[in-house]
Amino acid sequence: MNLLVSMRYLVALDEHKHFARAAQACFVTQPALSNAIRALEEEFGSPIVKRGRTFVGFTPEGDRLLQSARRMLREEQLLKQDLSSVTGQPHGRLGIGVVPSAEPMAARFAAMLQARHPGIMPVVRSMSSQEIEEGLEQLTLDLGLGFIERVRPGVGKLQTVPQYTEHYFLVRKAAQPGEQGMRFGAPMSWQEAATLPLCLMTPEMHNRAIVNGAFAQAGVKVQPALETNSLLTLALSAVGSAICAVMPGALVGAVRAYHELEARPLTGPDVQTPIGFMVQTAERHSRPLEAALTLAQDAAWLRHAAAHSGLLHA
Repeated sequence: MNLLVSMRYLVALDEHKHFARAAQACFVTQPALSNAIRALEEEFGSPIVKRGRTFVGFTPEGDRLLQSARRMLREEQLLKQDLSSVTGQPHGRLGIGVVPSAEPMAARFAAMLQARHPGIMPVVRSMSSQEIEEGLEQLTLDLGLGFIERVRPGVGKLQTVPQYTEHYFLVRKAAQPGEQGMRFGAPMSWQEAATLPLCLMTPEMHNRAIVNGAFAQAGVKVQPALETNSLLTLALSAVGSAICAVMPGALVGAVRAYHELEARPLTGPDVQTPIGFMVQTAERHSRPLEAALTLAQDAAWLRHAAAHSGLLHA
């Protein structure tokens, strides 16, 4: 029995919650994966999987083995990256989870990181805040980009690296197309915005909680005309329609080339949300992660991030 291979199957089973899909993800047959799990049970003398007609879950012993499996595979990854990297040239995959509203900045960061270190392959995934926190805890992610206000300083296993402060805009179809892209209008109150047909993120997204909180502070409650968990839908909902969208500056910056749109900063209250990277507190990071954290604190990158987020040039 190859212990590391069996551990990889175990982690895949946890990720997919289904024997056939886990086997497919590992490029093996379902009997091969099932036999490897049974071999682990024989090796450690304890049942690992709660068996039924379908995958039910892990036994307490299986949960403990799963935690060890993640650590073992993480150490294997770190060792491979160390051995394949030469001085100053990190090499390997870097898993980055990002909340949808910060995707434009994650794309810029990943591209800049890869240009600086061609041996690194960033893998950027759009995820909810909770999924990012779970991914970091379970070692399925290296780095997260999102709402660092959710992470209490000194509590838990996550440390944060602040990146920029986000502000919010009302984006709608402009009365007259802009000559050089999106028009930026005068500030608008959240109370006034509540009277318009709005596209908002779906309720499970932390962005929606922030927006709902701002409307509540303004003394109003909104019933959106359209909800979405798609960043593209939110960004383009106002193009060619009467729908208006509440967007963070990073997303506004990504669609500022659209002449048809107008953006107005939302005030009363003035909502400012700190966005940053989150990473597991650890004695040793991978070489790609060390390179990413160095870039995340680079003054030139932080100026770039500030220029494409927040209040922009409004």
